[in-house]
Amino acid sequence: MPVMMISDVAGQTPDGYEMMLRFVAEDLTRAPGFLLHAAHPAPEGWRIVEVWESQSDAAGFFSARIAPNLPPGIRPKLRFELLHSLLRPAPPAAGPAVPAQSRAAHR
Repeated sequence: MPVMMISDVAGQTPDGYEMMLRFVAEDLTRAPGFLLHAAHPAPEGWRIVEVWESQSDAAGFFSARIAPNLPPGIRPKLRFELLHSLLRPAPPAAGPAVPAQSRAAHR
């Protein structure tokens, strides 16, 4: 069942968040079960919201890739919410098949 992971990160700065995001973004977007990442400034630091296929997917990624790489003094408080619903965009409609030879001719 999909879950929303909410991470409140006291003391995190915009620069600190951006540095961490650059470090993990590629792995995050390819992680099993990952669906969405969003973040914003919060009164005490930073808030990160992610949606995952399961809590175990989210917790596994966090413990393997995030926790070992956090700067000193930065310790996110995580909580998980089971989602009642999750709407996803429809896949883009497939256009007409164009043979590779034709694509090359249009360049």
